[in-house]
Amino acid sequence: MSAEATNPEARPEARPELRRRGRTRLDLRRLGRAALLGPTSRDRLPDAIGHVAEAHRAHHPDADLSLLRRAYVLAESSHRGQTRKSGEPYITHPLAVTLILAELGAETTTLTASLLHDTVEDTEVTLDQVRAEFGDEVCFIVDGVTKVEKIDYGAAAEPETFRKMLVATGNDVRVMSIKLADRLHNMRTLGVMRPEKQERIAKVTRDVLIPLAERLGVQALKTELEDLVFAILHPEEYEHTRALIAAHAGERDPLPAIADSVRGVLREAGIAAEVVVRPRHFVSVHRIARGRGELRGSDFGRILVLVGENADCYAVLGELHTCFTPVVSEFKDFIAAPKFNLYQSLHTAVATPEGHVAEVIVRTRQMHRVAEAGVVALGNPYATAPPAESPADCDEERADPTRPGWLSRLLDWQQSAPDPDTFWSVLRAELAQDREITVFREDGRASGTLSLPAGASCIDAAYAQYGEAAHGCIGARVNGRLTSLASRLSDGDTVQLLLAQDASSGPAADWLEHARTPAARIAISSWLQAHPDTAKPAATPARAPLSVVGARGGGGNAVADLPDATVRLAGCCTPVPPDAVAGFVVRGGAVTVHRIHCAAVAQMRALGRTSVAVHWRATADCRVTLLAESFGRPHLLADLTEAIAREGVEVVSATVEPPVEQRVRHTYTLQLPDATGLPSLMRAMRDVPGVYDVRRA
Repeated sequence: MSAEATNPEARPEARPELRRRGRTRLDLRRLGRAALLGPTSRDRLPDAIGHVAEAHRAHHPDADLSLLRRAYVLAESSHRGQTRKSGEPYITHPLAVTLILAELGAETTTLTASLLHDTVEDTEVTLDQVRAEFGDEVCFIVDGVTKVEKIDYGAAAEPETFRKMLVATGNDVRVMSIKLADRLHNMRTLGVMRPEKQERIAKVTRDVLIPLAERLGVQALKTELEDLVFAILHPEEYEHTRALIAAHAGERDPLPAIADSVRGVLREAGIAAEVVVRPRHFVSVHRIARGRGELRGSDFGRILVLVGENADCYAVLGELHTCFTPVVSEFKDFIAAPKFNLYQSLHTAVATPEGHVAEVIVRTRQMHRVAEAGVVALGNPYATAPPAESPADCDEERADPTRPGWLSRLLDWQQSAPDPDTFWSVLRAELAQDREITVFREDGRASGTLSLPAGASCIDAAYAQYGEAAHGCIGARVNGRLTSLASRLSDGDTVQLLLAQDASSGPAADWLEHARTPAARIAISSWLQAHPDTAKPAATPARAPLSVVGARGGGGNAVADLPDATVRLAGCCTPVPPDAVAGFVVRGGAVTVHRIHCAAVAQMRALGRTSVAVHWRATADCRVTLLAESFGRPHLLADLTEAIAREGVEVVSATVEPPVEQRVRHTYTLQLPDATGLPSLMRAMRDVPGVYDVRRA
């Protein structure tokens, strides 16, 4: 099952790169009919699953196949007499699903559950029987894949089935592995369905199953599903792409010659590597055609280089960039920074002397296995875990080392979406977000990381960290700087969230415009619906800032090297000793003094203004402007003024802006008797209850 096969209708069992040398093509229809002819001896595997056993042993040579034999016997006997819409015996379906997973390297428990995945749903077999015969793990996986009864849920059956499946996946990712393989085989045989049903199933596959396959890293399933969906939902574009590929097949392909050159370069460098040309699948070719307009001969495939160790990947990269002309914009290092779906590789592109540009992927063989099979390649994630209670008898989720951040977020917000329609629409929106970022959180008590979708804001981080307590969030510091909650976060940012002390505070209606994650949007919407009177606050006339102005002014202890000039300290940066400063003559002949790094200095110099040398007098007194950010509360201004007075500092002027989202901003111009007391003054102001930031203007 190649992740980049050019024919979406080709069967994986017929592809030579994914079967062992000498393996014959598997005809599931013939084997399915043969399976109904009678029982087999108990001392050997039934012929119908011989190919499954062979594929399984290729990845797991020491696997115990007795469990597969018993599972097949139960599946075949329980499905006997049932047929698919195509007329084939029904047993061909679980056989095909199990073979898909076996080719990907799934372990025995997954294959056993795959053979039985439809027995509880479509036959008289019960979960208790499966548990008694095959154990708790197989039972849990089969139950996770089993659809809910349509008679109980009606139109909500499909959303609730996916909800149940996703919750089960949170405990065991093998549940979703089977569902993806199940959908792939159903999509391959979808031609017997009515066109409208084909379209409905294809849309669900596109919106839900393909993003899940991408997030779980199962590229081999994802790419074939993409091509099958493409053929159903966009038949004209599909046929056009097919024609492009067919036309290219009759032309000379430059990639094999480039691959030979790469082999020669690596051989001379002493690097053991396997170099192959990987054809692109239909959707990949279609995307390139849309992006570039005209396709080059090398656009129909990529060169894959497989090596033994991580260090060899970078050695290969060095040789490629030395012996060919690298296309710098195409380089990506997913080894040092893996994708959130476990994917690791080096991506680059090189140009040959003939002018051909070839994309090259470099990875180890283990990386290749994970890139193709994703979580399936990890085997049994619970193999080394201590024995636990039966999943049916335990309410706690099992610890899953393969459970990624996006799945944890999904499981959290789905609990707050009891309405199936809301769950279904939000699920599709969540899965449409195909990139993740990691931000570092700091709240004064604990630190850690948060995984968020790309484009997430501080609002999303607040709800991811605090849940419903984030209703009282009033601001955030990102990388140490105060910012608004609407600010978008970038990968690697450090975020500190500021919560109001008033427990009754709630989110503003415009938060929904900036919230990206379902958890945040659902929580905000629920609060606004429960508090309709606060959703649209009545308009109030804007209040002017409260100002208190003292009597002193002038240039403090700054002296300009200009006789008889009046000196003023700039209000934009309020320099104090021993700041490096510059002065500029302004209208009226006065000299305004700025800190050397003030933006006004750069503007003056850009205008050609000549600076005037300024120095500080020996006296230590100075003037400074400070900004204080705080939560709104009674007597705050009085407490801050008292704290300033205790430090022996005179208030020249003070401005208090009207509260915004329970935050108040104060601006103080202060006369200090000694510049060395500024740090102590700022600490004293920060110690006032409710004040969370004090900084110079």
